[in-house]
Amino acid sequence: MTLTPGTQAPDFTLPRDGGGEISLSALKGRKVVLYFYPKDDTPGCTTEALDFTARAGDFDAAGAMVIGISKDSVKKHDKFVAKHGLGIALASDENGTTCEDYGVWVEKSMYGKTYMGIERTTVLIDTEGRVAQVWPKVKVAGHADEVLEAARAL
Repeated sequence: MTLTPGTQAPDFTLPRDGGGEISLSALKGRKVVLYFYPKDDTPGCTTEALDFTARAGDFDAAGAMVIGISKDSVKKHDKFVAKHGLGIALASDENGTTCEDYGVWVEKSMYGKTYMGIERTTVLIDTEGRVAQVWPKVKVAGHADEVLEAARAL
């Protein structure tokens, strides 16, 4: 599925770091930044999580909640949060349903081998639960700032 601005963002309810669940429908009335990333505690994913954490207060001031989603378990998320002092929500999509709903579970290739994995993608969702903007194939450097500006402009 390819998400396009103006379409309703697929709802989800997922377990999150620290216990409990997080769902998109419960956040209606608030802007939401969903960023899908491949794996906890890898270099690019750690940088991205730290960049969003560094700007968490700015996102909050812009009325936006940042949620990172990967297929890692809640236990792995908890270790990742503790190790790096992360200040954003991390949701666990172990069965991959949300990744599939958002079209980020794709065939990838490395060293001539193909495999399925999460394509680093960010989705900005407006207060009505509609897709406002999509960043596919994200390059981490400067990305959190770009998303913050878009969230402020909404």
